[in-house]
Amino acid sequence: MTWWYWMFLGLALLGGELLTPGGFYILFFGLAALMIGTLGGLGIVTTDWLQWLLFSLLSVVSLLFFRGRVLEWAKRGEPAVEEVDSLVGEVAVLLEDIAPHALGKAELRGSTWSARNSGAAALAKGQRARVDRVQGLTLWLIPE
Repeated sequence: MTWWYWMFLGLALLGGELLTPGGFYILFFGLAALMIGTLGGLGIVTTDWLQWLLFSLLSVVSLLFFRGRVLEWAKRGEPAVEEVDSLVGEVAVLLEDIAPHALGKAELRGSTWSARNSGAAALAKGQRARVDRVQGLTLWLIPE
């Protein structure tokens, strides 16, 4: 294939990478095409089968070895993921009696939740209880 076909393909693939949401897959295929175009333009690699073989090898090897590093570098500027909204410490109202370590229902922020009594004493319907921890969609409650 003519060297400038490889250059065009490489630039098109790099442009395609800009249109995709941050996976950094197409980038390595575009860079490999640009390398093959450069080698073809310098007359180092002239046969089509060798160009395609080198393109495949360069693409896959660079993808396997460098994608993780590129992802780490790209995420370096992002702030650490923090828990935006935590229910721990909030006060829920019990919708039914809950024996110690038993499961029941409670209302918190206008929604009904599964609730587990993590205390040693029974919780009564209508009582206010504090959220000790959240496990999945279950609130672990202690008496307030």
